Amino acid sequence: MTNARRKLLPYRQSLAGTLLAAREAVMAPLRPMLREAGVTEQQWRVLRVINDSEPVDATALADAALLFGPSVTRILKELTDRGLITRDTDARDRRRSIVTLTAEGRRLIEHTASRTVRELDRYAERFGSERLEALKTELRAFIAAIGPSST
Repeated sequence: MTNARRKLLPYRQSLAGTLLAAREAVMAPLRPMLREAGVTEQQWRVLRVINDSEPVDATALADAALLFGPSVTRILKELTDRGLITRDTDARDRRRSIVTLTAEGRRLIEHTASRTVRELDRYAERFGSERLEALKTELRAFIAAIGPSST
């Protein structure tokens, strides 16, 4: 059968549907922890990226957190207002904003991360550590193969 005659699979069986269902399965148990910490999923991603690579500029942050620039701008304002991060102007490029965590931001990450790690350990127990690592490796390879820079 040629590609032109192939029919779409039902959404839940499609690649996009399967990946989205997997994301939802991962995030569902974590959402109550994030709500308790007072952060949205997107805010948590931003905090995680800052924690992983601070100091970081807002553009690199948006890219690493897989968020659009305007969303990151709004999130950074909210996190700054809450005292979880600080924003400074880059001395070398006054157009760039450099973001770092505050002590309060670090405490929030440490508390929430410890609970998140326990849930991630449960995933590894249920699915198998080796299978989980293999899945992540395959997904990274898949992203590299079809991502914008691969075309």
